[in-house]
Amino acid sequence: MFHLTPEKPDDHWEVEALYDLCFAPGREALSSYRLRDGVPPVADLSVTARDGEGILAGAIRFWPVAVGGAPALLLGPVAVHPTRQGEGLGGLLIRDGLHRAADLGWQRVMLIGDAPYYGRFGFSRLSGVEMPPPTNPDRVLGIALSPGAWNGVAGRVTQPGQDRATLAS
Repeated sequence: MFHLTPEKPDDHWEVEALYDLCFAPGREALSSYRLRDGVPPVADLSVTARDGEGILAGAIRFWPVAVGGAPALLLGPVAVHPTRQGEGLGGLLIRDGLHRAADLGWQRVMLIGDAPYYGRFGFSRLSGVEMPPPTNPDRVLGIALSPGAWNGVAGRVTQPGQDRATLAS
């Protein structure tokens, strides 16, 4: 049994240590991290999962972004401690996060990941959505939290409020 609770400031370094453990060294060099620089994660959607003993078993974060100027969420990272993998915790965190995001009025979520894994949650390839390079376009996935939320949404993924005209130069 896991207890899901919003990530608190005191959780920060423990969560970062989990991400370091679960992902390759240099994870912060990925293009998705450029979208996170100087932008706090969405507090109500950044969640920790602890077991009955209070030990951190998993964590998920969501970040605000814009796609062609339209607001969206960037899911990730989501991590499960290696000793807890295979117990369904990653799926629990993703499903819970998507429900929380919909309840808060978010309409669309994107991520960079493997379609076979994330497809079971409803994610599919987003055509016309341009992540900062180097990103494989086949790994740019999204889900609409309300019908048609991705219809007509395309363009560069930027930090929220960032001037798109500046990016072109």
